[in-house]
Amino acid sequence: MPPFAPVRVRGGLLGPRRLLRHRRRLVAAGLAVTAASLVAAGARPGTQAPEEARARARPVADRVPEGAPGALVTAPVRIADAATVRLLRPGDRVDVVAAGPDGTGTGTAVLARGARVAKVPEPVPGAVAGDGALVVLSVPRDTAHRLAGAGTLSRLAVILC
Repeated sequence: MPPFAPVRVRGGLLGPRRLLRHRRRLVAAGLAVTAASLVAAGARPGTQAPEEARARARPVADRVPEGAPGALVTAPVRIADAATVRLLRPGDRVDVVAAGPDGTGTGTAVLARGARVAKVPEPVPGAVAGDGALVVLSVPRDTAHRLAGAGTLSRLAVILC
């Protein structure tokens, strides 16, 4: 056999100089591997309900089943005094009181105790001041029914707890 020079393969293992030249590719590959490992670590089949797996980015409280008697619903309530509603912020706790249909204050009743304010919508431009203001409360379903019925017959007021 005739003598010949050894065979050298070009472009084999990545040397330090070549790694420095392709730094962007190296960083992108590292980020892709990290993201894939985080996704794989977060999705453990059989350990979570599907809706909880989708909401992993936000902490959620224990969900109440929809048909449960104490399940909370959001109820829009029109409060007679618009200035009082401007004092409320989401998360506040209020008692809702209904005055008699004649507005004299006789026959008042507490309709909801410790209801949580979910939202205070902005007033509609051009609304009459005597119409009151809207507030959205988070209350049990049976309380929401009482609030809706009483809101049509009497003037409602809130007491900040």
